Amino acid sequence: MKEVLIFGGTTEGRRLSEYLAEAGIAHTICVATEYGEQVLKEHSLVKVHQGRMQEQEIRTFIKEKDYAAVVDATHPYAEVITQNIKAALEGLPIPYYRLQRKMAENQTYEKLYYFDSHEECALALEAVNGNILLTTGSKELIVYTSKEILRSRLYIRVLPSMESIRLCEEKGISGKQILALQGPFSAELNEAIFRQYNITCIVTKESGINGGFSEKIQAAKNLDIPVFVISNTTKKDGLSFVEICSVMNKLYTKINEKKNKEIFEIILAGTGMGAKGNLTKEAEQEIAQADIILGAERMISKYEPKLEKRPYYLASQIVPYLREQQDKMTETGKKVVILFSGDSGFYSGCEKLYQSLKQEVEQGNLSASLHILPGISSISYLASSIGVSYHDAAIRSIHGKRDWEQEILVTVKQNTKTFLLTSGVKDIQALGRLFLENGLEKCVIIAGYQLTYPEHELLELSVEACCKLTKEGLYTCLIQNPDVEAKLLTHGKADEDFIRDKVPMTKEEVREVSICKLRLQEDSVLYDIGSGTGSIAVEAACLSESVRVFAIERKEEAFSLIESNCKRFGTRNVAVIQAFAPEGLEKLPTPTHAFIGGSGGNMKEIMAALYQKNPKLRVVMNAISIETICEMREVIEAYKDNMKDLDIVQLQASKAKMIGDYHLMQAQNPVWICSFTFLENGENNKHI
Repeated sequence: MKEVLIFGGTTEGRRLSEYLAEAGIAHTICVATEYGEQVLKEHSLVKVHQGRMQEQEIRTFIKEKDYAAVVDATHPYAEVITQNIKAALEGLPIPYYRLQRKMAENQTYEKLYYFDSHEECALALEAVNGNILLTTGSKELIVYTSKEILRSRLYIRVLPSMESIRLCEEKGISGKQILALQGPFSAELNEAIFRQYNITCIVTKESGINGGFSEKIQAAKNLDIPVFVISNTTKKDGLSFVEICSVMNKLYTKINEKKNKEIFEIILAGTGMGAKGNLTKEAEQEIAQADIILGAERMISKYEPKLEKRPYYLASQIVPYLREQQDKMTETGKKVVILFSGDSGFYSGCEKLYQSLKQEVEQGNLSASLHILPGISSISYLASSIGVSYHDAAIRSIHGKRDWEQEILVTVKQNTKTFLLTSGVKDIQALGRLFLENGLEKCVIIAGYQLTYPEHELLELSVEACCKLTKEGLYTCLIQNPDVEAKLLTHGKADEDFIRDKVPMTKEEVREVSICKLRLQEDSVLYDIGSGTGSIAVEAACLSESVRVFAIERKEEAFSLIESNCKRFGTRNVAVIQAFAPEGLEKLPTPTHAFIGGSGGNMKEIMAALYQKNPKLRVVMNAISIETICEMREVIEAYKDNMKDLDIVQLQASKAKMIGDYHLMQAQNPVWICSFTFLENGENNKHI
């Protein structure tokens, strides 16, 4: 029996776990803290994972076991973990369900004051006299404790866990100010607490019925105490508790009541270039035994299945068709063969369709087994036809693509052999023009025309001949470049290589030190905030195609320059975002690294947003002005207990300039480079 995976830590998550256990549905529930594990009921069908996980850790955890579904029952304000769960599930055939907490009805109390952020609320509290009860948890304490005017008057109500108490103490909250209590809290109990500690103002989240929101408001209303509410700005979507339980029951039934023998045996087969002689013996046998054949018209026309054939090759066509046929089938084991040109695993639509079909099977919508058969790709066929190996060649596809020119230009310049899939003669003509315009006249293009078809032909073309080619049809190419540019083993592009205009740019020497301090890895996700010309983004993206870079820039002029520079260097892995950070960060994938080259005076706000998205983030900040250096110092002070490997370097480069017959050194602006790694658990092992 497949298990359900729950991300909990809330009352709803605990209730769902208890319900599934009673229903006989095995599941794993993930909680962030030791206390979250302690309040769960033990059961033989319940496994508990304790500890916080980031996006990649979640993805690894999910992939280790074939879960039937993932239920997000985290706190309504836990936007980061929800984003991480969704990102981790991207591309995986596992259904996701959000358990939405039922919110309290609109309150009519006239002393309710709503704020969009903790920062706004903390500022308003400075004008409030007397003791303040904070019921928003321990994660946002830094906002309220950074100033003595609030810290000395705060009473913090948190869960009775060692982590929560430790976080309070680290932020300067004394023991007498900590109320470590487990709810639920009735209106009467709330009122008693308010009286006991002489509370004059309450701070709470708009946390819904299970969060005790209504009870707090009622108690405050009885004592005529103002309530400051942090609005729940999260999207109010998802399913209710009852709806989630219903979905789980149906899913469990579908998964465990599948017939012993599947209705369909689905074969996804690569057919090679088109000629029957290129079909593998295994694929030929499966097609001969097929009850149903699906695929593009030109591929299925030559075959006659036992039942029928349809010119379907998209998931949007095939999935509804198979569901419809399944309802009609009275027998099991019907063979469905879906044909794809070339090799099913090489620039093929096979992978996307396979994932869609697999998801349908996992959800119980289709009763089927799935198998993939490879074919002979046009690349391997062309290589063997001309006696050239392709293991040491660059392989690219521009079939059906736009704006491919810069990528191909960079690839061809750096490789003696580039194999290329094209859409037809127009792509060959465009290649010729591109090479002529960029000094690649010596390139030779060997084009395989209509490979395996009767009109099959191998053409050796010059760049000029490519421009004049007019014969319509399918082309697969080998581009040979005798004048390959030496590929640098280190990063370090010259400043002159970037389009700059009047936009500030991180200079070459500073750029290289900053990138080294980032300590990027394969599959890193980098935010380049205040990107300017995009020089950092481009350099980082060029290190590896697996690095994803998001260049965030607010100025229109700079935004355009970044796009131009990305195009110039062929960096497909850079996304340019026009926004004034921290705005625009909330919808981006969770970062592993961040470079801040410009903050626009928002350094503290940017840092708070970054820490919220990933409390284990690697950060590099650059500063030139005194004002920015002061901001940098404030950040260090605010997060000193939540960072490690703190390192500050002042760098000043000088470059020679010819004055007459002499080389004179001209100094550039000194730059402060600050780097550190956030520590989620607050360990303090920094060094300067």
